[in-house]
Amino acid sequence: MENALLIGLSRQMALSHELDIIANNVANIETTGYKADNAVFGDYLMPRASDQNFNGADRVLNYVQDRTSWINMAPGAIERTGNPLDVAIDGNAYLVVQTQRGQRYTRNGALQINSNGQLVTDNGDLVLGQNGPITFQNTDHDINISESGIITVREGNSTIDAPRGTLQLASFDNPQVLQKDGGSTFMAPAGVNPNPAPANARVVQGEIEKSNVNGVAEISRLIQITRSYTDIANVLSQENDLRRNALSQLSQTPTTS
Repeated sequence: MENALLIGLSRQMALSHELDIIANNVANIETTGYKADNAVFGDYLMPRASDQNFNGADRVLNYVQDRTSWINMAPGAIERTGNPLDVAIDGNAYLVVQTQRGQRYTRNGALQINSNGQLVTDNGDLVLGQNGPITFQNTDHDINISESGIITVREGNSTIDAPRGTLQLASFDNPQVLQKDGGSTFMAPAGVNPNPAPANARVVQGEIEKSNVNGVAEISRLIQITRSYTDIANVLSQENDLRRNALSQLSQTPTTS
């Protein structure tokens, strides 16, 4: 009975972790550029007893092992906003931003201009151009962002396009190695360096990439996990009752007639 309790507990711990991951995905359904997390579990085989005093063959015990989690880096749906500062990236590339924690990468193209005239994300992180932060002047209007990330404006009453910089785009051979550092920003681990964006990557102005969380699937999974957790709790409760009854029977003093 102890084995059954421990195996059930290992499964409950795994379900609890998965429940946290799915709840976080659901909470970020509307987060621009968010990438869904997923859990990975496996079997842990309990080593067999080697003492020769045991009678009979030992049975293999399978525990649930919480191995790791992984990020679904698939692109999210593209939504048209019409905002000239919003950009979506079509292809394997990321915007490069400067945060207080260092250089980071994001697919969140909901951009804006801060009080200093600098292009920033909706979190206030500086969006980097090929020559550093991108800065606008108070008289700038008619902002245009080309597919290659070149930003031009009309300044004051001028009818000539004035450049303001080129968005810095980065790519990775294996985006799966990136680590989350915020709702929609990623950091590259030590030893992993970004590459220039591939030739087929393009910037689409006036659009943003939504979260890639499948709301219906996540809610369904949430319900399934909750039910599984409850079922295991019931089984553990029954096992505990059996154990209590067995101990109660063993502790009774035999009577003689």
